[in-house]
Amino acid sequence: MKTEDRVSSDQQPLQPPLSMAHDMERRKFLSGTAALAAFSIAASSGFDALAGPTEPLVRRPPTRLSGILPMTMLCIIRYEIDPFQRDAFKQYAEQWGRIIPRCGGHLVGYFLPWQGTNYVGWGLIALQSLSAYETYQERLRQDPDAKKNFAFAHEKRFICKEERNFVEVVDGTFEIPAMKP
Repeated sequence: MKTEDRVSSDQQPLQPPLSMAHDMERRKFLSGTAALAAFSIAASSGFDALAGPTEPLVRRPPTRLSGILPMTMLCIIRYEIDPFQRDAFKQYAEQWGRIIPRCGGHLVGYFLPWQGTNYVGWGLIALQSLSAYETYQERLRQDPDAKKNFAFAHEKRFICKEERNFVEVVDGTFEIPAMKP
């Protein structure tokens, strides 16, 4: 049944079923996350936001990301969390801030629900390739702090569902500074 076929007695369209709403939410996120990640990475790469009226932005000396990691892919982790255990998820995410870089991933960031849904969190990790991701995963499995963090999540049960998606950077579209008109 199409959404437009489902109308209430006063002819107002009803909300789509939950599964359809979930798919829409996921599509919106996936379409916007790569842009958000690129923006975050570019912002941390040393671009001056307002260099001049018609001049391109001025690049500062390279930072860790732009100087060391030529990112070609991004691992996007979508977490459905127990909204009553938001603080536990925050603690879990904070631990990854030390562990992920040590194991070879460039942690773009973890994100807590703020407005909108109260049960979706995100983790973004930049990597050079799928083989780099596999090496990183093996290091995580061996890391004592990573094992403790996984055990913490398992014990507290604040993660209800976890999805991973991988996106790649389109050549010629990454870290392009804005120009002020």
